[in-house]
Amino acid sequence: GSIEKKMGINASPTCVMHYNEAKGWLVGDLHKGMKAMFIMMNGARLMVGVQGLGIAEIAYQSALHYAKERLQGRSLKEAKNSDKPADPILVHPEIRKNLLKIKTLTEGLRGLMAWTGLQVDISKMEKDKFKKQHADDWVALMTPILKSFSTEVGCEAANLALQIYGGHGYIRDHGIEQLVRDARIAPIYEGTNGIQALDLVGRKMPAHTGRLLKSFFHVVKEYLEKNSFNYNLSEFIPPLVKSFGRLQQVTSFIASKGLNNPDEAAGPATDYLKMFSLVAIGYVWTQYAEISFNKQNDDPEGFYKAKIASGKYYMLKILPETGSIMSSILSGAKYYNDFDDEYFDSGFIL
Repeated sequence: GSIEKKMGINASPTCVMHYNEAKGWLVGDLHKGMKAMFIMMNGARLMVGVQGLGIAEIAYQSALHYAKERLQGRSLKEAKNSDKPADPILVHPEIRKNLLKIKTLTEGLRGLMAWTGLQVDISKMEKDKFKKQHADDWVALMTPILKSFSTEVGCEAANLALQIYGGHGYIRDHGIEQLVRDARIAPIYEGTNGIQALDLVGRKMPAHTGRLLKSFFHVVKEYLEKNSFNYNLSEFIPPLVKSFGRLQQVTSFIASKGLNNPDEAAGPATDYLKMFSLVAIGYVWTQYAEISFNKQNDDPEGFYKAKIASGKYYMLKILPETGSIMSSILSGAKYYNDFDDEYFDSGFIL
């Protein structure tokens, strides 16, 4: 055997092992091991999602600190630091957009994970069988979503942070390039993100005649009906209603197409998982906003005002991505499923 030479996570001494003459002893009943393993794996997948969230958070904190202290250029509107040779790069729109993308995705995911963690406890300790079942269904549904989307966000956040650092991020002095390398394993191990998407579409969507999906859909629907006339949420409810409607439409489309051709469900699985994730985070941000509006008048540090402003950015700048995802999914899977294998080799310049 040998120590593996890896791209990242080099503190983990993963290695090749040879079991030449080793004997394996059966633990438990024959053909029951896989089922038992997946109990452990589902917990591990949630923890990998937490890993992705953690990377996104440290990427944000590092990039924000750098953007505040790095002086380069001037604000296009007016100089912010007229007594200094340049303004901090935080004044530039592109820097602000990148920071807000990391911030709003990270904060939204944190809320979704915290709620799912609570459901894990309820599913184990609750005495009421209906509440227990609902919590268990929620956790089962959210496991592939949190594992996959959180790790994608971790990778994107690390890359955006490196972009904010510019050349300083590309060298090793600041540690940002290590975040990029270390983050990249998370979408791969404990079940690749593509497998998580297939699990969502192929297992979780049809399970118990759609009962798992209902654990999310019914909750969001009831919340939207309850707050449909909430004036404070006028910039939150309409975008959530629109994106939630898109998710429902796409869910029905994939379910119906997949009955006749499994490839029609498998093809858009990763797009569907991303769309589901964006809507779920939009639901979290709307709840954040509801609480924050009620507390913003007693907010000396501006915590709740910042939550409202951050939420508006997410709802109006990131959540609309569900529209383009829906268009792509509804166009069907034939454009890649029916693509001739020989065409992949075309286009090379010889």
